[in-house]
Order: sequence, then structure tokens, then C-alpha cells
Amino acid sequence: MEFTISGQLEIRITPADVGKRVSVRRTAEHGPQGPKFTDTVGVLTSWDGGVLSITPKSGDSVRIAESTLVAGKVVPSAPARRRGPAASFDELALVCARAWPPVESEPLGDWQLRAAQGFTRRANSVLPLGDPGLPLDEALERVRQWYGERDLPAYIQTATGAEGTQEQLCAELEQRGWRREVTAEVRIAALAPIGDLDADVSEVRLSRDLDETWLSRYQRFETPGPHVLKVLRGGPSVWFASVPGDAEDAAPAAIGRCVVDGRWAGFMAVEVGPAHRRRGLATAVMTALARKALDEGASAAWLQVETDNEGARGLYEGMGFAVHHLYHHFRSA
Repeated sequence: MEFTISGQLEIRITPADVGKRVSVRRTAEHGPQGPKFTDTVGVLTSWDGGVLSITPKSGDSVRIAESTLVAGKVVPSAPARRRGPAASFDELALVCARAWPPVESEPLGDWQLRAAQGFTRRANSVLPLGDPGLPLDEALERVRQWYGERDLPAYIQTATGAEGTQEQLCAELEQRGWRREVTAEVRIAALAPIGDLDADVSEVRLSRDLDETWLSRYQRFETPGPHVLKVLRGGPSVWFASVPGDAEDAAPAAIGRCVVDGRWAGFMAVEVGPAHRRRGLATAVMTALARKALDEGASAAWLQVETDNEGARGLYEGMGFAVHHLYHHFRSA
């Protein structure tokens, strides 16, 4: 990370750069061998009262005293794409939303209020793409009211880490006491290599609909209601996969869901029963679904995985999935 001109550290940012992606170096501590420095890269969300607030890709806001700065500069809005399909944040956010549709929704300017009787945060949170058409505090009050009318907590889904994401909104929500509860990665990959994986798909059964057997392996609920089924069945072109269990386990050994939407195939609900793990079943399910999506003309893949799910992240990394951006759910205080 280079901050110098002619070997001299320089601070080349000002409060006028709020909203831009910056890289800064600050003094962290002074030791016997001299000062130690810390570097931070992210969106400069505020610069007030001698304090800078920067939101990096992780979504964790960092507050930095102006007096500790030793260098700083504006950097490109997003790192260069290294692999996988090209995708803008707006395109991918809408594709992800269509794959996990709510039971009811209502626009608030360019924002979309979504509800599904509490089944998953994704289907019960605001998708804030664009301008809500109101000052932020008024918009947030309307959000609280709308979800309160449905006896639901108010959530807003935001994103960080790519060009056009919402670091500024994250910082505004934090300042107003909204709490970040969950962070997940949105990963993308070329689809053909997943369909070409050397996986035994002979036991994978594909269907246009889900049944009680499929649901018995799905971990997100205990008693499915019509709202759950509507969300799971929703999307442009939906496929369900299952691998039969054995005599001791009536539930499927593994399941998965794929939604094909133009060039994109989204993978979700990939689950393997504890007694059936380390047999390659998750890979087999995704390979079978990928081949079906390729038949429908898709060429790119996406999925979402929580940042603390190390096992799943390792699996997807091995399949070629790279992080495109992170998304977060903020809950009203």
C-alpha cells in the first residue's frame, strides 16, 4: 500500500471526500522502537469533530482520530475483478431478491418493504436500493411502522464491499442505534465448471416442487405454513434436489434448491444430514442442479453463506466461488 510521493508520507484526503473509498494509515501506538501503524481501507462515511468514520468491506465501522493520521488517499471504488462472471451490485442484489421472494411487499420510494410472516430475514427486511423518497429518519420511522403492523421486527438489508454498495447507509443506521445481527457473503462463479465436477449424481433426484420429505431435512423451520411454501416455491425457475436417506433416516440424506433467472443460477438450502456428511453429497446436489441450470441457458452462479460457516465457505471456495460483496441485516433498536 503506497502513500508516498518522493518518499514522503502524505495525507491526500479531506472532508470533501466523504462517500469515497479511501486508504488511510494512522499511528496505533508508540513503542521503544518507534511508532506502529495501522492501515484501513473502506468508504469514508463521515469526518466531523476531528474524527473520521470509515466502513470497510466487513461492514464494521472504524472511528479514527484525525490527529493520528499520517497518510491517506482516495482509491478506486472497488478492487479489480480477479475471477468469475462480471456483475454489478444492483444486478446481483435484484437477482438474489427474486430468488427469495416475500409473501407481501410495498415500495417506499426506491426501497422495497418485504414480509413473509417472519420466515427468514431475507424475506422480512427492507431492500434499500436507491432513494426512499423521504428524509432518512422519516423513512426509518415508516419502516418501523410497517413491520410493527405485522408484529415483525424491523430489518434493513444492506451491502458492503463492492462498487455501488451501501457503506454510507450502514454508518447512518449505526449512528441511529440499529444493530447489525448477521453478515453473509454473496459469492459468484462460472456455472459450467460446477456442472463439470466429477461428482456421482446418480442418486440425486430433481423436481419442480418440494414435498414433506424434502421439508423434513430443511432446518429453518419446524412446522411449515403456506407462507414458508410460497417463499420456497417462489422465483423465476425453481428446482429442488434431494438424495434419498436410508432405513434409519426417513429424511433425505441431502437436499438443495436452485433458482434460474436469466444467466444466473442461485444455490440455496443445500443441507446434508449429520450421518451422511463427508460423502460428497453437497457437491453432488450442486452439480446436478448446475447441469439443469445450464440446460436452461444459465452461465453464472451465485450463493449466500454466513461468514461464520467455515465448512460451507471452504466447500464453495473449492468450487470456484469468489466473494462479490457482503450483506448485513440491521435491526431497529
